[in-house]
Amino acid sequence: MITANRAAAQPRRWQQLWREAVSDPHELLRRLDLAHRAGDLLPAADTGFPLRVPAGFIDRMRRGDARDPLLLQVLPLAAELGEVPGFTRDAVGDLAARAAHGVLHKYEGRALLLATGACAVHCRYCFRRHFPYAEETAAANRWQDAVAHLAGDPSIDEVILSGGDPLSLATHKLAELGDALAPIAHLRRLRIHTRLPVVLPERVDTEFTAWLASLPFQRVVVLHANHANEIDASVASACAALRETGATVLNQAVLLRGINDDADTLAELSERLFAAGVLPYYLHQLDRVAGAAHFEVPDATALALVETLRNRLPGYLVPRLVREIAGAPSKRPV
Repeated sequence: MITANRAAAQPRRWQQLWREAVSDPHELLRRLDLAHRAGDLLPAADTGFPLRVPAGFIDRMRRGDARDPLLLQVLPLAAELGEVPGFTRDAVGDLAARAAHGVLHKYEGRALLLATGACAVHCRYCFRRHFPYAEETAAANRWQDAVAHLAGDPSIDEVILSGGDPLSLATHKLAELGDALAPIAHLRRLRIHTRLPVVLPERVDTEFTAWLASLPFQRVVVLHANHANEIDASVASACAALRETGATVLNQAVLLRGINDDADTLAELSERLFAAGVLPYYLHQLDRVAGAAHFEVPDATALALVETLRNRLPGYLVPRLVREIAGAPSKRPV
């Protein structure tokens, strides 16, 4: 029999922590000792994109600081309600790139599966915040339509799992996909784009890492951290577990005004990532999605920041500054 003390010491499963994520902006502010600022911080109308943030990520935010860089990534603001020319609901041309149910095919040799619309955290700058996930998820019908498209196109040698966040799915659901992909001889790599190891590191459990290690492909895990404060001991531990599967672990950040748009912050992010065994990969200019214009950083500022990083850091710690352009055959250097 498990005693009460031993039961209390058992780690809480990621699904429970997921269910306990905060979805009420007033509750988030209360936890951060900012309840008295609700009137001037929160929008007067619904932004159409709900709040969601795990408690563990909230614990990394600074109490009493309305400008905390982690808080600003998730807190709904009135600035999201304004219409800004050039900012659209489909900023990167996803809808035009649909090739099968839940499959986007933009670039040669690579196909992206929209595994699910769910995510543990709702980032306010998300370029898919308006995407019709109810109609487009590759996991529907046990992945059959998506896998059929991949099997029928021998030019595709890399599968990219995205979303939402593919690690929102239970490991047994991911295993269905792995089993279906394994017989496709022309597939070489499986790439997973995920924010969960950063915002909910408990997701990287032994069941998941065993599955990842068992796959017959080269594996790449691309994390998404924008600020060094996101990376604590639990995240570093999750990154170590990912590396132990044999996966290459990279990071792509988004350049965000008021959050990481200074050289010191970006340099510390690269240093903290590398200390956790993660290589900085991309620094994205903001995708111009409706509701996110207040995060945009001018190209001239972005280029100056990267030049400063080149002068301060080893080359392998300087992420490539890129932008995604709808219809272009690849990410474009800025």
